[in-house]
Parts: sequence; C-alpha cells; structure tokens
Amino acid sequence: MRVTLSWLREHVDLPGDLGADGLEKALVKVGLEVEEMTDTGAAVEGPLVVGRVESIEELTGLKKPIRYCLVDVGGEQPQGIICGARNFAEGDLVVVALPGAVLPGGFAIAARKTYGHVSNGMICSGRELGVSDDHDGIIVLPADTAKPGDEARPLVGLDDVVVEINVTPDRGYCFSVRGIARELSHSLGGAYRDPVAAIVPLEGDGTEAYRIDVRDSIACDRFTAVAVRGVDPAAATPKWMKDRLAVAGIRSISLPVDITNYVMIELGQPMHAWDLAQLTGPLVVRRAAAGEKLTTLDGVQRVLDPQDIVIADDTGVVSLAAVMGGTTTEVSPTTVDVLLEAAHWDPLSVARTIRRHKLPSEAGKRYERGVDPQITAAACARAAALLAQYGGGTVERKVTDVYAVQPPAPVTMALSRPSELAGIDYTPERVLEVLAMIGTQAEVTGGTVTVTPPSWRHDLNDPADLAEEILRIDGYDRIPSVLPIAPPGRGLTATQRRRRTVGRALADAGFVEALNYPFVGTATLDAMRIPDGDPRRDLVLLRNPLSDEEPGMRTTLLPPLLAALRRNVGRGQRDVALFEVGMVFLPRGPIAVAPAAGVAGPPPAEELAAADALLPHQPWHVAAVIAGDAQPAGWWGAGRAADWADAVEAARLAADAAGVELSVRPAAEAPWHPGRCAALLVGDTVVGHAGELHPAVCADLDLPRRTVAMELDLDLLPVPGAWPAPRLSSFPTALIDVALDVDVTTPAADVEATLAEGAGPLLESVRLFDVYAGAQLGAGRKSLAYKLTFRAPDRTLTGEETLAARDAAVALAAERHGAALRGA
Repeated sequence: MRVTLSWLREHVDLPGDLGADGLEKALVKVGLEVEEMTDTGAAVEGPLVVGRVESIEELTGLKKPIRYCLVDVGGEQPQGIICGARNFAEGDLVVVALPGAVLPGGFAIAARKTYGHVSNGMICSGRELGVSDDHDGIIVLPADTAKPGDEARPLVGLDDVVVEINVTPDRGYCFSVRGIARELSHSLGGAYRDPVAAIVPLEGDGTEAYRIDVRDSIACDRFTAVAVRGVDPAAATPKWMKDRLAVAGIRSISLPVDITNYVMIELGQPMHAWDLAQLTGPLVVRRAAAGEKLTTLDGVQRVLDPQDIVIADDTGVVSLAAVMGGTTTEVSPTTVDVLLEAAHWDPLSVARTIRRHKLPSEAGKRYERGVDPQITAAACARAAALLAQYGGGTVERKVTDVYAVQPPAPVTMALSRPSELAGIDYTPERVLEVLAMIGTQAEVTGGTVTVTPPSWRHDLNDPADLAEEILRIDGYDRIPSVLPIAPPGRGLTATQRRRRTVGRALADAGFVEALNYPFVGTATLDAMRIPDGDPRRDLVLLRNPLSDEEPGMRTTLLPPLLAALRRNVGRGQRDVALFEVGMVFLPRGPIAVAPAAGVAGPPPAEELAAADALLPHQPWHVAAVIAGDAQPAGWWGAGRAADWADAVEAARLAADAAGVELSVRPAAEAPWHPGRCAALLVGDTVVGHAGELHPAVCADLDLPRRTVAMELDLDLLPVPGAWPAPRLSSFPTALIDVALDVDVTTPAADVEATLAEGAGPLLESVRLFDVYAGAQLGAGRKSLAYKLTFRAPDRTLTGEETLAARDAAVALAAERHGAALRGA
C-alpha cells in the first residue's frame, strides 16, 4: 500500500515538521511494517522551475518530430530548449529542469548542442520527474497556476513524502488511507477525521437502483448499488486524482474506473462500475456452475469452478465476484449510464478463487483480508458524487442495498490480562482508553470488560487479540526486554539421550544426517512396491498440503531419504551415505476434529486428553541409505561397493548405540530385494529391516543400482537400565578358529548365537570372518569360519580348558544345525 503524507494529513492532524524519518517511526511504533519511504522533494536536485513557452520552431529534415522552443523561465532572456513532445503549444506553462539539475536515476541536465541548436535545459514529463508513468507527453500546468521562474516542485507533487507499507493479513483495514490515518492518530495523538463521516449519505426514494438477487448470503452478505446517468464519456480524470492513483501504483483508465479505484484507496472498499446499457435482466450473485466460462477484463477466458462466486445476468456470468469483472459489461468510451457497485464478500472464498485462477488484483487483496461491511453505502455515495462532479452525470435517488451482515461477536477479557502478558502495569483506565481509541464498544463488569469490535476489525476475536492491541497502541517500546529464568529440569530423558547417541554413532561411522520434509504421496509408495493393505499405505492426509503430489504424512522414513539420496547423486556425488532420525505418523483410526480450545488459560486435562487421543501414533525411527562404494579405491587397492551387509551393519551400529543387540533373519519385505533382505529382531519382535533395494524400485525412483537401506523403529527398542561397568581381565586371551560346514540356508547369525551359548562363560567374543561355498563342499553347502576368543577373569587358561570350550560349542552347533567341523 503506497500513499502520500499530504493525503494522510487530510484525515489526521500531524506535526507540521513531520518528515520521512518521523513518519516511519510513527508507523513502526504501532506495528506497521514500512517497506519503503521516499522523500520526493529530494528526488530532483538543482533548479526545477515553471516556464512559459514563448515560441515553437518545427525542425524539419529529421527522422522524428523535433521542436526548438523559446521558454521564459523567469530570467532576462528566454532559454532555447529542444523537445520532441507534441502535446503543448505556445503560451502553455511547462516544467523545466535547468542546467545543473539532476533527475531521478542520476540523469544530469547540462547545456548542450543538438540538432543544430543549443538546448539550455529540458522540458519534463511525469516519468522523467518520477511522479507518474506518463511519458506520452510533457507536463502542461493549468493556466494562471504560477508564473515563469516559480519553483515547480509543489506543482508536480515533488514536495511530498511517499510511504509504502507491507500490510499483513490481519491488518487489512490498513489497505486504505482511512486505516493508515487512524493508526497515525493512535501513534502521534493527532485528531482523526474519518472520511466516511464526511460523506453525504445516499437518499433513496425506496426503489431499487437495479434488481440484485443474492442467492448465497454466506458468499455475499451485503450488496449496494447506485446508478449515475448521463455521464460525459469524454470527461477526463482530474490530475490530482491521477497523481494519487499513480502513487498507489494504479494507472488511469477512464473517469468511472478511476473513481472506483480512488474510493478503494481512500476508504478500503473495492468497487466495480457497470455499463448499464450492457446489462440484461437482474444481477444474480451465486456460485458458478460446472463448465461455465468468463472472459475477464485481462482478456483471458477462464473456466469457472463450482466454488467460485460469480455475478450473472440473463446472458450468463458477467463477473468473477470480488476479483475481476467481465469484458461484456465493462465501462467503455461510449458509456453514459453507470451502475456503481460496492459489496462485501466472504474472504475465504475470494482467497481461494484468486489462487485457483492465479488472478491477483487490488480488489482481491483487500477482500481476502476482510473489508468493512458497513461502508458499502458510503463508498457508493462518495463515488457517485465524484462521478457527478467530474463527469456531469446525475445521481439517481434509487438505491439497492441487500443487507445480511451478522454483527460481530462480543469478546470478554479480564482487565488484568494485558498486564499479565506484558509484565508491566496497565491500569483499567488505560485499557479502556485504548479500547475506545481503536473503535470498540466496551462494557465493564467487575474485573472484566466485554468488547464489541468495530466493523473494520475482523481480527479481534479473542481476549489475546484485545490484549495485543493494548500492548501495540500503548507502545511495544515500553515493554522491557527481560529474559525468563529457565526452570530447573532433569536434563534429557532416556529416550532423548538414546536418539542423540544413535545419531552420533551413525555420524561417527561416516553417515551424513539429512533432515527431510515429512510428506509422502501414493506415487512414491507405488514405486516402492508397498502392497495394498500394508499399514504403510494408511496415510494421515493434510487438509492443505504444500504439494498435491505429497498430501500425506510419512509412515516410513525411506521415501524422503531416498529422494535426498537421488538429489545428491544427481548433483555429482557418487558415494553417498545418509541417515535420518525422525518421527513417522501412523493413524490410530478415523481422524476427527479436535475440540476448540481458548487461549485465556491452559486447557483442562480432559480437553488435552481428548485432543491427544485424536493424534496419530508418532514413533521415532532411524533409517540409513547407501549408494556407491562403502570403501573407496586408491593406491592401496580396489574399493568395495556397498552391499546388503553394510545396511545390516548400520542397523547393528544404531542398535548397539541404543544398548540393544539385534538378531537377523531372512525376510521378504518391500521395498527390499526378496533374496537380500534381513528382518531385524530384538528377542522375537521385529523392529526393522535392512538389505538391498529391489532393482525395480531403484529403476522407478531413479536410484543407483544396488542401493541399500535400513530402517529401525527406535520406540520398539527396550530402553536399558544402568549399564554395568565391564570387568577387565589382565590375563591373556586364547584364540581358536573354527570352520563349520552347514546347509546354505542356515543363517550365520544363528550359528554364531549357538557357538556363544555352547562355549560357556569363558568365551569373550565370537566373530564371523569368512564365508565360502564351492564344489568341494557340495551342492547346497557353505562354510562359515569364526574366530573364538577365550579368556578367564582370574587365571591363564590352559590348552585343555580352551579346547573343551571349543568342542562344546561345536557339538551344540552340530546338534542344532547339522554343522560339521571342517578338517576334523
């Protein structure tokens, strides 16, 4: 929203010496964000004066029309100036930048010879001075407004301050001079004059200006219209209005349209001008029918949605309500009878229509933030009076005003609430004073106040909103900056420590942590070959997702983690190892709407319990993915590509950091390769899976071949108690290798667990170091080689003790798995 200081002064008493810096501080004081502040008086440096054109000589023989003008600039002799504009004549008053002036953009003016003449200055257009976008001709001042040599800055608006404010969604009333002036009165204490109060109201005779049929009072709860007949189609928009519209960034189109835009900037009420001669039958406000089309004023034919609010007559849809009108009923150069419309539309419906059609507009920006429903009649009266004054039309005494506005709901607040929030004392008198300043009606009962918000403040719906207004108007600068004292605590919980330990262990092992958005779509689940009926397909869907392709919350960490892997590989990273520790979201059943909770105090325990029961189950998972080489190649030898064993090892590493030992079983689980997938168990509970991804999954997700991954449910891992300190022995170890011939389907982990059980308490560790399969073993057989480490805590083991423990371990393996000791 861009507006001039001079326009604001018409509605609020401001200090005479208020400049750009003071204006900015005053606006910031009441919480308005100043985007840009421009002192137009400093835009042009040096002499800028009024000149009178004494004579014009047309130069011939050139590629374009050029004039050599003698201009009286108040000196002893007229100055010769070259100019290419054609919109002025002898005797006209013009604006002249004399040598030594510097125009916006650093354009310096100097005397120079051109087209065979010396040009001592420049006759300026609006664009060259930065006061408008008009460059079709130079500025011609009205006769007798000044004399040659007078300072030209005040005459062209270069003695003003232009402020641009970034209006936040909750402050839509500041999308107008009316709203900003009111805020300045709060900030600086000057008297405020509401422009609505100065408007002469419409005096209807009881008949309708035009038949309006509002069929959806939720979409439109007020529609006001008045007709102005006999308007001069050639009537020009006055310069002062054009200048103010130009500052606001709105180009001049025609007098009726310019007036509606001017009233919108002044009062904040968007309007629309209809050509009465082009309307057929009553105007109907309704929702669009499926398949209806409308060509809007920008020349684009649009297919309408059934949720769009439209205005139609007997010919069909003629306007996309609150956003943009249609071409068939727009005001044209031949329009003499104009119907002026001011209405109040549902902000949510307008916002959705703007985004649906990608059609932002100045009117739409105001409607979607909410406008004052009580000023539609005043806006029509103001626009009709201006059109009659400058267009020569006659305002009919017929007024249409369809009214279904619901009064704002009262809000009750404790008078002590602002003090409790800010930490400083606001007296009840000050609270009531501020509430009166912002236009509310307040009624005090004991220690509380019941407030009816004004019609232009749609954002005051809660006691916290009222308290914030007290803080804002009284001054945020009065609130001290005091850091709160942190309450004593017990540090991290056991589960928090475990999550951090797991992440640190994976990072120490060379994995890079990735933090991904927790969103997923069914297309990714299809590519991962997740079957129908799998719990991972039961997604918690978002009402307003960031992307229509990912409308659900993730049930597994792998989809976003694999997408991060793909992006890294696509950007040239050949060897990638990523991990993530995060929550997944598993619905507990149909999701209902949570009960509404106020902000006046903490909600009761039963409300918290009811809301918590509606939340999906959110367990913490850890996942890791690897592509490329697990060990790089170099002068030391060949590298090693990552395989399913690295994914299992990553899972073991995470579990070990969590204080849990995993066992491994063969499994077939999407999205892993059915022959290279392991189920990860704690006891008899499956807590995750690891292995190589299915080749089809890698192809569909554009991943490197043989990408491996693991995922663990951390919440299923038992939280260990206090870990006993390890007992260290100073006695030497005894090492024995055993190679066992077993069936090829026997899991190595099962054999390892059996050896550990059979060896007894003297066994310190067992480690698989070789797997072999070959013709000499026979079909369906494999050899598993383990290194057994024995140690006693209190003595040096004898050879007999070590061999006895080894034999017991091998015997139990033979009994359970049919293992035979190779070389025996």
